[in-house]
Amino acid sequence: MLDREGFRPNVGIVLLNQRNQVFWGKRIRTHSWQFPQGGIKYGETPEQAMFRELHEEVGLVADHVRIVARTRDWLRYEVPDHFIRRDARGHYRGQKQIWFLLQLVGRDSDMNLRATDHPEFDAWRWNEYWVPLELVIEFKRDVYQMALTELARFLPRGAHQNRYLRSGMRPHHHDDVERHHGDEAAQGATHEPHAQDQSEPKSIG
Repeated sequence: MLDREGFRPNVGIVLLNQRNQVFWGKRIRTHSWQFPQGGIKYGETPEQAMFRELHEEVGLVADHVRIVARTRDWLRYEVPDHFIRRDARGHYRGQKQIWFLLQLVGRDSDMNLRATDHPEFDAWRWNEYWVPLELVIEFKRDVYQMALTELARFLPRGAHQNRYLRSGMRPHHHDDVERHHGDEAAQGATHEPHAQDQSEPKSIG
């Protein structure tokens, strides 16, 4: 479902924990990290699509979160031709997104990256609000910056306000954690200490 300009309607999700850190997911079998997102199906509202994607990609349902805010207008990014299927080139340009800021009211263990047969992520962690954009695929970075900037004023009190958008200098917290899914995923997320280098998930052997 494309609009007249060739953009597919889509939703993006910034999910906060009680420390105002954000869910940061590693795309399956890649080194890229991103927020949950997905297309809006015909007949869906952005909010309905958001809750569907939240369950499909993170395993959460409406009772696990509360909506804090959403972006006022569509935010657009264009997809380079070499990422577009040949049969879609010439009429598909990219995505236009409504972004939602959610706060988790459930538990970390409520998350399940294998809620469907087609998982989007193979690892996740809590990250500072101003995520390291160098880990995001390049053509999405500007939209991430616009969405985070617009939603930042709605952060619950106590949020970290430092902007580490493009700098390699990021704060490190020994109590940050990563979540991995594997054989344990069906039984809930596992807790492992968070490595200081946030570019790769680490496990303790």
